[in-house]
Amino acid sequence: MISAQHISEHITRALIEDVGDGDITAHLVDPHVSASATIITREPGVLCGVHFATETFRQVDPACTLSWQAADGDRINADNVLCRISGPARALLTAERTALNFLQLLSGTATIASHYAARVAHTQVKLLDTRKTVPGLRLAQKYAVACGGCHNHRIGLFDAFLIKENHIAAAGGIREAVASARALAPDKPVEVEVENAAELDLALEAGADRIMLDNFDLEALRAAVAHTHGKAELEASGNVTDDTLVAIAETGVGLISIGALTKHVRALDLSMRLD
Repeated sequence: MISAQHISEHITRALIEDVGDGDITAHLVDPHVSASATIITREPGVLCGVHFATETFRQVDPACTLSWQAADGDRINADNVLCRISGPARALLTAERTALNFLQLLSGTATIASHYAARVAHTQVKLLDTRKTVPGLRLAQKYAVACGGCHNHRIGLFDAFLIKENHIAAAGGIREAVASARALAPDKPVEVEVENAAELDLALEAGADRIMLDNFDLEALRAAVAHTHGKAELEASGNVTDDTLVAIAETGVGLISIGALTKHVRALDLSMRLD
């Protein structure tokens, strides 16, 4: 779960961006007029972003009250009422777009994660997100991925080593890079990206905790699983699409990372209607 402070800070920045020094169109409405509204979904999906939307209305005007009919992680159907809102009409109109932006993006992320997770539910594989997130919204999108039934890779560059081709070249080799990682931060997990069977052996010999099999074809993935015998976690990465996902999962790898979970997200179609 994301902290309330983190959500509050995001909403503050988003409202500064959208409202600036005032919502001039909302000022066409008498400040004493109260209103009620509903947030609905026009298509099925997985809801995510309830706390972000609630905080948006709270910051615009604490007099707004929200009654949610669904929670983060719930499956929703077209035309479902997600939330009933009441409060000053001006506040409802001002908060609408920022609240929906968060709800639509995060629900879209959770929905695609749910779709991918369902496709491989017959296997033991875990699907992971990546760092290919909207700048500034990484924790929010990773939270949405979890709401959709997938899992989080490292949060950033600080919580785990991921030694890729350029790191290996700069550090002098796989053995050298892994040894340096162990010396630098022995409590952090170490993952090594490899491109062929020879590099896989080097990563295993170096004692990597996890090995990323970069763009291995299906035959090579199956061979890597058989060869490794559980000595390290194996993560398939690269060319993972809706069409290739199931075949990759059925090779026996334990993990698959998918940039599309957060990179190619289409917002869920939601709207707010004043009663």
